[in-house]
Amino acid sequence: MNRFTLAVCAALIATSAHAQVTDEDLANDQSDTSQVVTNGMGRDLQRYSPLEILNKDNVKNLVPAWAFSMGGEKQRGQEAQPIVYDGIIYVTGSYSRLFAIDAMTGKEVWQYDARLPEGILPCCDVINRGAAIYGDKIFFGTLDARLVALDRKTGDVVWNKKMENYKEGYSYTAAPMIVDGKVIVGNSGGEFGVVGAVSAYDAETGDMLWKRPTIEGHMGELNGEPSTMTGEMNKTWPGDMWKTGGGATWLGGSYDAETDTLVFGAGNPAPWNSHLRGAGEPNDDNSGDNLYAASRLGIDPATGEIKWHFQTTPREGWDFDGVNEVVAFTDRDGNKRFGTADRNGFFYVLNREDGAFVTAHPFVKEITWAEGIDETGRPIYNEANRPGNPLAAADGEKGETIFSVPSFLGGKNWMPMSFSQKTGNFYVPSNEWGMDIWNEPISYKKGAAYLGAGFTIKPLYEDYIGALKALDPMTGEIKWEYHNEAPLWAGVMSTAGGLVFTGNPEGEFLALDDETGEVLWSFQTGSGIVGQPITWEQDGEQYVSILSGWGGAVPLWGGEVASKVNYLNQGAMLWTFRLPKQLASAE
Repeated sequence: MNRFTLAVCAALIATSAHAQVTDEDLANDQSDTSQVVTNGMGRDLQRYSPLEILNKDNVKNLVPAWAFSMGGEKQRGQEAQPIVYDGIIYVTGSYSRLFAIDAMTGKEVWQYDARLPEGILPCCDVINRGAAIYGDKIFFGTLDARLVALDRKTGDVVWNKKMENYKEGYSYTAAPMIVDGKVIVGNSGGEFGVVGAVSAYDAETGDMLWKRPTIEGHMGELNGEPSTMTGEMNKTWPGDMWKTGGGATWLGGSYDAETDTLVFGAGNPAPWNSHLRGAGEPNDDNSGDNLYAASRLGIDPATGEIKWHFQTTPREGWDFDGVNEVVAFTDRDGNKRFGTADRNGFFYVLNREDGAFVTAHPFVKEITWAEGIDETGRPIYNEANRPGNPLAAADGEKGETIFSVPSFLGGKNWMPMSFSQKTGNFYVPSNEWGMDIWNEPISYKKGAAYLGAGFTIKPLYEDYIGALKALDPMTGEIKWEYHNEAPLWAGVMSTAGGLVFTGNPEGEFLALDDETGEVLWSFQTGSGIVGQPITWEQDGEQYVSILSGWGGAVPLWGGEVASKVNYLNQGAMLWTFRLPKQLASAE
């Protein structure tokens, strides 16, 4: 065999090694710094990188490498996390688009547009939060509730499956997750009286393997046959309310490999008016809890059976939801825990084995709806701060208005936090705001908004709304906080180099000191940032990417807060930065 043949064989071996994304690649995503192949930079969603080429001393030398425009007429909220594999970046954009981009040059390789039908019903902007990669395919969901598999090299459609009926209010916005060859997905549409569910599809064929509804009374599916009922019919729901009970799983989930458990959050019960759901008054038997809405669920990835549940806001009446990400971590004492920062303003720590409650602490200020969390993990309600029952009002049209903190957009909304293995702290993007909220009569109509409430969001303080907080999960102590005039709506990433990255609506991409919160570097991207940062290593240099493009729920639902940010320009740019080798040691 001559030298030329040896070289060709070596090239073919190298190429074949990168031809398929394997289960091992997904499992090792955090430790393999040459790629980012999972949403969350690891299926535990820690969003932490062990890279330390870029650090506190040299981050000032971080420079733009290239910028890619996804814009045109489709410049809306850009909330996705990019995927990086084999020299290609895969990133989704608004209106259900997916781009493949050369990671070195920023040149487009291919683009896929889902070409959405008329009549889609997105709740909170036409966003998409990312794709999943496995084998030779890239997967993502669309706003008309379809799951699409594309050839990752060409962008050609391999299969395209209808998950739900978009005309009923269903949509899909989360990044899928891959576990054991299954594409694991949630659904969106809780404001339309849909029924939340977690489903698994065969990555090769697109066949649905199982489906687990997240509202009591609905039957699950396994291999095309009915399996088991979720919960017990009418145990915590009155009458037929469970049939349109909400509980959408619109943020996707995490996977804890050590316990082989999927962890998904189920969103708000429908309608928002808790008095209509038999949940407006205290009770002794918890019959008005409306399971499994506003809950975290541990699910068996093989069968879709529920292993455990923890409900953060039973009798939910403020749209505090329950989908916020659940992050697997090990605390400073070696305990294996889950951490989750709920929209209701409390940070919960749960046991990884069974989801049992460990502790909870407030992470935002001036919470009004509850006095605290009891030893079982249930809220100690301030019932005077529950929006009033319209049927008790003189005109029967509008219940008593109350001022509640936090607002329905939450102490923390969808934007993902980060856990640093270096400091043992969580870095939580939060907002300090409240709302006037009242209940109204409502009846279900297919494809129509199903709220039964009105609201106006108001800031708590004149000088800031957004607050990025470094939180000790063992004590609840806030180590530091960075204040931002506008609400924070972007994801967070921490690194072994002592850095915390995030962005703000004013367009600044920021790197902060993980121990003090001091801003060490910033770059103006030209539009508000509501995306999710990532980092990876390429040719011995560390790269960082972020999507810039203002949008999401705040300008649509923000009330008085929205008026504070109505001057911001839309955009759709993927910015990529690098630390040149010659500047890595420069101070």
